Amino acid sequence: MLGFVPPLPQQPGRPPSSGHMIVCGDDALGRRLAVELRFIYGERVTLLLPPGRDANNPETPLTQRGRAAALFGRMSAAMNRAGNGNGATGGSGDTNAGVEAVRIMEAPEPSDDVLEEAGIDRAAALALVYDDDERNIRAALTARRLNPRLRLVIRLYNRKLGQHLEELLDQAAAVAMPGIDPALLDASTTVLSDADTAAPALAATALTGSSKIIQAEGLLLRAAERPPPRPGEHADPGLCTLALLSSTTNDPAGAEGSDSSGDEAPQLLPDERAVADAAGRGTVVLEAISRADPARPATRMGGRGAPLAQIFSRRLRWSALGFALAALALVVASLLTTKDTALHSAYLTVLDLLGMNDPAEGASPARQIIQILSGIAGLLLLPLLIAAVLEAFGTLRTASSLRRPPRGLGGHVVLLGLGKIGTRVLVRLRELDIPVVVVEEDPEARGIPLARSLHVPTVIGDVTQEGVLEAAKIYRARALLALTSIDTTNLEAALYARSVKPDLRVALRLYDDEFATAVYRTLRTAHPQALTRSRSVSHLAAPAFAGAMMGRQVLGAVPVERKVMLFAALEVAGHPQLEGHTVEQAFRAGAWRVLAIDATPPADRNPDLAALPPFDPEGDTAPPPSGLVWDLHPGYVLRAQDRVVIAATRRGLAELLRRQRSAVPGR
Repeated sequence: MLGFVPPLPQQPGRPPSSGHMIVCGDDALGRRLAVELRFIYGERVTLLLPPGRDANNPETPLTQRGRAAALFGRMSAAMNRAGNGNGATGGSGDTNAGVEAVRIMEAPEPSDDVLEEAGIDRAAALALVYDDDERNIRAALTARRLNPRLRLVIRLYNRKLGQHLEELLDQAAAVAMPGIDPALLDASTTVLSDADTAAPALAATALTGSSKIIQAEGLLLRAAERPPPRPGEHADPGLCTLALLSSTTNDPAGAEGSDSSGDEAPQLLPDERAVADAAGRGTVVLEAISRADPARPATRMGGRGAPLAQIFSRRLRWSALGFALAALALVVASLLTTKDTALHSAYLTVLDLLGMNDPAEGASPARQIIQILSGIAGLLLLPLLIAAVLEAFGTLRTASSLRRPPRGLGGHVVLLGLGKIGTRVLVRLRELDIPVVVVEEDPEARGIPLARSLHVPTVIGDVTQEGVLEAAKIYRARALLALTSIDTTNLEAALYARSVKPDLRVALRLYDDEFATAVYRTLRTAHPQALTRSRSVSHLAAPAFAGAMMGRQVLGAVPVERKVMLFAALEVAGHPQLEGHTVEQAFRAGAWRVLAIDATPPADRNPDLAALPPFDPEGDTAPPPSGLVWDLHPGYVLRAQDRVVIAATRRGLAELLRRQRSAVPGR
């Protein structure tokens, strides 16, 4: 599938140019990021890979170097085909003109000597995207010591540790160069998580309506996917149309469009004429903007307490109800036959049930019969009490264990895999109060403690084995999210789930684009009425990492079939495509669109638009209002001091952020 891999020399003697970018990684994200920087942004890139095969895909015959070379070859061919055709970006030619090929180095660790050979002292930015957090932290500390001006982008799964590390490394850079204004210091540290970046998009595939959420300064941008209008109907464009879906979306034999799909690919950021001419094509629109609530913890399935349904079985509850009704009938019978008071009749019946009353030797026959029936019913009480005690003891003993899927569960999402990605998706789904059943083969997986704390039903077993998906109630599920790290496992689970429930919504985590396209087309042909999606975590996360290396904040990435649309915040100053132009003039179809302007004074702006403004949720004061203005007049002239939120394609954002490639004297 990967085709011929051209030999790539090590090039140990070639000194790296200044202003280049270094990417260090050991999995798909590192290779994708190098592709993004080289073929989208046109940057000089040095890629540092560990020798040998990919540890996450040991069955692959290619080494890390071979897989990277194959990916670069496919991307270069796709870009050449796009360059020979009619480009949709509206950009100015090939961003790769005059840019040398990616320099590939192999080393087990990013040590001092290895980083110096890669040109760390002359580099503009360094991305550390190893799968191991500890390795990334060690390399970041080394790189900051070797080059205090270096822009660092670090991949960390631990969020709290990432916040502290950001502050530490920025302070270290300021101390290393005393006397320099920190605002002018060309050193910044950005900590990102590929799991956090991709989780919202992956979770959205399990929801009806396919909405994608992007957060900006406490506001939620909702990008909603809408089907094509019926004859005689007019599509609601929402606030603006972000994309036109591919022309084959409604074709059962069609495929999700990607960058190499040509004219059939989805069209990002179309103009009004393109929207009007796109009959029969679905759209992605900016549907609504609402204020985000403060972050709240994921809710438990089943509530906070331990209700009777979770402690005692249904059979025991029905038995207890039957005994209570029998006791009530005996009380009523005693009341009617003895003409006694209700309280005294109930008292005598309880004594009879417990065997504590005297024999009714001189009483009426009716009273004697009732006493005999009460004694028989009392014999049934003892095993009922013993069963209740045993079940309660068993429930308390297994309170810290994983829940099994309840019998009546339905309309839930079956999530396969509780690694880094699956754990973040689980949190996202529970924040949305969506019932989930997790399937995980490893009982010691990263997300198992979280599933236990949230009381999420979990099935431990190999999803490829018969009966595992049935135990997860797949026949009553609303969607399947196959997020394991093995493509073939995800595909096998999807095919088996479709055989059980043909109309099941399925989303697969797949790395290879060609493989994903073939899988999508086959599943669409076999099940035309069911929704199928394929997603690559590295494909979703790489644009955010690349934007951070360029010194800009990417608020989020929204998948549009196999393409990606970016939402980013940037200053207008220094961008001639925006500065001095009206909002209408600044819009470039297929490249970027200005969505909002930050009206907050520059000194009071929140540096992180993706974070919620701090406030006390228990206090009397309301959260501070957002400074973002969304209802922009088309004639508003963008000024240098403005900060804007834009929606952009990858190549469009690259054109806005393109840097001078000439070497800076003295560096």
